[in-house]
Amino acid sequence: MRLKAWAEQMGVTYHTAYDWFRKGKMPVPAYQTPSGTIIVEAPDEHVDGVCVVYARVSSADQKDGLDGQVARLTGWATSQGLSVDRVVTEVGSALNGSRRRFQGLLADKNVSVVVVEHRDRAVRFGFDYLQAALSAQGRRVEVMNDTELDDDLVRDMTEVLTSLCARVYGKRGAKKRAAAAAAAAEATKVGG
Repeated sequence: MRLKAWAEQMGVTYHTAYDWFRKGKMPVPAYQTPSGTIIVEAPDEHVDGVCVVYARVSSADQKDGLDGQVARLTGWATSQGLSVDRVVTEVGSALNGSRRRFQGLLADKNVSVVVVEHRDRAVRFGFDYLQAALSAQGRRVEVMNDTELDDDLVRDMTEVLTSLCARVYGKRGAKKRAAAAAAAAEATKVGG
């Protein structure tokens, strides 16, 4: 398809898409014809590729939980009709971007499906952006337990509280303290 049509479909401006093409940063293959028209090779919806189970814990003292997480994820993926080709485990916080194994999965174009237990196992913030970027390449992240926070406002507040608590109290206890703060806010809202 033409670059303009692809840009409209992806929800970006033509100028942005052209800039990506010019800088070689297109998320999908594209080429320019001798007449100057830019053609984007849209990926197939059902790409046969590698399915990877990604399990992560935040700190070394939680490392024992990786095996259980892998077992749950593998069982769930199989029940969804996915054939698990690889398992990747990692110890690292979602509050920073220095998780080499996860970055490697995202960079590997052969990986078409990444299965995680919760959204925050992949990224703490911007999960929908990650999903959209992968979708443009015919790839996706499957979340086993995506019902933990159904309300977008509650999810956003929890993410903000987690980030603020991480700055104040350190990264280890941030999630627990954010959950307590969210529960206290909810109790105040219900009681008041």
